[in-house]
Amino acid sequence: MVQSAKLFVYGTLRKNERYHHLMNDCTLIAEQAWVHGQLFDSGQGYPSLLTSENNKEKAFGELYEVTLAQLELIDKLEDYVPGRKNNLYERISLTIYTDKGKETAYVYVANEAGGRLHPIKYGDWKLDHLMKNRPEKTHYFAYGSCMDTERFLNANVGHFFKKVIGVAVLEKYSMKYTFSTSDGGRADLIEDGGRTEGILYEVPYEGVEYLFKREGFYNNYYRPTFVDIVANDTVIKSALTFHVYEKLEEAAPPIHYATEILRGSKGRVSEEYYRHLIHSLKKLNVKIENIHV
Repeated sequence: MVQSAKLFVYGTLRKNERYHHLMNDCTLIAEQAWVHGQLFDSGQGYPSLLTSENNKEKAFGELYEVTLAQLELIDKLEDYVPGRKNNLYERISLTIYTDKGKETAYVYVANEAGGRLHPIKYGDWKLDHLMKNRPEKTHYFAYGSCMDTERFLNANVGHFFKKVIGVAVLEKYSMKYTFSTSDGGRADLIEDGGRTEGILYEVPYEGVEYLFKREGFYNNYYRPTFVDIVANDTVIKSALTFHVYEKLEEAAPPIHYATEILRGSKGRVSEEYYRHLIHSLKKLNVKIENIHV
């Protein structure tokens, strides 16, 4: 039997990053994973991690199952030698949090000599790159009320969302209403093996900044994250989308929010998925007869 271990990665080993090829034969357990800790920019083209007992500090990454032979290759990349006193990074076991629960996995963390020049403010190395580089165009995957362009027009930001690539499919995630507000639930992505359809936009960075504010990113409501989706039979890598920070029990959304989701998806997503959206709302006792799209 091949022995294996679990490994949490947060930098160049993540999907679509420079050294991800070392993970090609590994099994992805969760791409929406995090650990208590703080990320730093090493100044060498990769981040470093310090553990933290402060429950407010989170570092985001991906969780994999790797063979021990694969782990040895990654040890070489990290210049980690078990038992060596002058390692820049140590490989230790930590608790990893995912949408499905907790796991224990290896993590490479900086020791006293490890590179840590500048804190990565929001705990996500890929997000830090987006915010620093401010790319001219970004793919954005909308699965909730942002499928409804009427809201963009009402907010006078419709010009940011004029370029619609088309319907997109995100595998291994379900859309559920786990963000709680005073009048009901709001949409969220749950990494549970499901399937979610939505609308793919190409937006300028000004549109990205609008989304950060609209989704409550700076208030820790939703966090920006990156997923691979399929649109027009083409894989779009690292599309921007949003994931709820603190997920609660699913709650029925208010009528006006459910209307936006159905209005934004009708005639665009597949008929099967549209029926699924209606069925999900009915299960939450939303009065579908009061919705006019």
